Amino acid sequence: MATTTLSPRQAPRTFRPAERASYATGALLVASGLFHLAVLAVDGGPWDGPVSWRKPVTFGVSFGLTLIAVAWVTSYLRVGERRRAVLLAVFAADCVVETGGITLQAWRRVPSHLNMETGFDTAVSMTLAVGGGVLVVVLGAFAAAAFRHRPTGPAGMALALRSGFAILLVGLASGAAMIARGVYLTRTGHQEAAYHSTAPLKPLHAVSLHAVLVLPALAWLLSRTRWSEATRIRLVLLATAVYIAAVIGAGVWAVV
Repeated sequence: MATTTLSPRQAPRTFRPAERASYATGALLVASGLFHLAVLAVDGGPWDGPVSWRKPVTFGVSFGLTLIAVAWVTSYLRVGERRRAVLLAVFAADCVVETGGITLQAWRRVPSHLNMETGFDTAVSMTLAVGGGVLVVVLGAFAAAAFRHRPTGPAGMALALRSGFAILLVGLASGAAMIARGVYLTRTGHQEAAYHSTAPLKPLHAVSLHAVLVLPALAWLLSRTRWSEATRIRLVLLATAVYIAAVIGAGVWAVV
């Protein structure tokens, strides 16, 4: 009896435990963000400002999607499975801590970041700041792996991954700049100015963070088409150029 061999496109993919845990955690964080969107609709309140239901909404959805994206795209990186599992576990835990701290402060009706009003608020704020540093280290390690060895995957995936991680580093740098500027203003007695100092960089931060999901997702979707490899690579290159233009535009807006 003849044996049917599945093509790489048809063959089922086995998920590692670290991936499954990351996907489940990411889904819970997205669900938390959507739940708080319902809370906002019922309870009302401002969308902007340091005290708003917007923060658990946007951070829950953003961290959840980023965790899912990182768990997926790192499967294309040439990195040891044990090292990848450890990095994913640290990243998932950090995403939970960041989202949890922000959500806790939203329910307490106090600012989550740059809040040094009480000892407890300071502890939460500093935990979030340290968590941001952990994000930089973990995602920086994955970015280094993407550039050290050519990622695997369909046509255009290597370009999408490397571009996505490079743009992601811009997002992390803008986040670090917001924290540093806000902490400086807080320490020098300008608390209200600290809360508003992050506004110009928020668009740049938001746009840059999700390139690591958008560009690889495009490369994967194109791999399901019948277009030639050359065409798919050109489309990924075009999408990358458009994304970079959007990042540059957000950066110019922040400066102006």
